[in-house]
Formats: sequence, structure tokens, C-alpha cells
Amino acid sequence: MDKEEQLMMGFRDLYNKMVFLNRKMEDSLKGYKSSEVHCIEYIGRNEDSNVTKLAESFYMTRGAISKIAKKLIVKGVIESYQKPVNKKEIYFRLTPQGKEIYKVHEELHKEFQERDKVVFEQVTEEQFDTMLSFVETYRRHLDAEIKKQSVEWQMEMNLNNGL
Repeated sequence: MDKEEQLMMGFRDLYNKMVFLNRKMEDSLKGYKSSEVHCIEYIGRNEDSNVTKLAESFYMTRGAISKIAKKLIVKGVIESYQKPVNKKEIYFRLTPQGKEIYKVHEELHKEFQERDKVVFEQVTEEQFDTMLSFVETYRRHLDAEIKKQSVEWQMEMNLNNGL
């Protein structure tokens, strides 16, 4: 196995272990899917969140985000609103119940950070810089691939629709 495979397997293994250890999040937020919690988190952190911004952030279709938003509205954790100057655009904000879910989520993240602090305290600035540089390079590569696939998908849709 080459180093690239070792690295990718290491990322997957780390992710799976984090999911396993962070199951407390699932227990504390029963009744909410991961995608719903992440939407709540995004809305809690970003003023004037809307379907387009959420879709771009999560690399999902606007239709998929609309379905999640409808479920969250029914659950009473978000509400929609419009600005007086723009009646066309619909935005989302957290309700008091949504703010509670957001708070629980944030507190659990802090707890997990505290648990893992012992590892990060051992990492040197140079190691952080190297890892951050790699993550940024890989992120840019994946962004380009997403953009390329989006263009290819759009071209395919246009061909299928006779455009």
C-alpha cells in the first residue's frame, strides 16, 4: 500500500472513529438527522440564510435543502421570513427551540474538542502549517472537480432537454 492509500485510509479510519465516539451527539439530538442538525448549525451561525446559501454550503440541490427546511419548519426549529425590501427571497432563522438544538450541538462540539485537546497540544506550528496547506490544496482540487462535474451535469441536462 502506497502513502496516498495509507493517508486516505487513515482519514476514513479517523472519521469513522470520530463518528463512533461522537454518538453522544446522536443521543442528545434524537429525532434530528445529521443534515437537519447541520442546517440548524448553519442558520444559527449565518444571518439571512436561504435555500441557495445552504445548498452551496452543503453541495446539495436547492430541492433537497427545501425538503430539509420544510421538515425543520414543521418541527418548529426554524421559521421563514422575508425582508421588506425583497419580498421574493425567503430567509430562515432559528426559533427558540432551534436555538436550544443549536446550543446543545455547540456544547457537544466543545466537549469533543476538549477531549481531543491532548493530541492537538502536541502538534507543532510547522506540523499544523503543513497539514493546513495539504487540506487547502486538496480542498481546492475537490472544488475544481465539483465545478467540472457541475458543468458536465448541466451540459448533459441541456442535451437531454434538447437545448
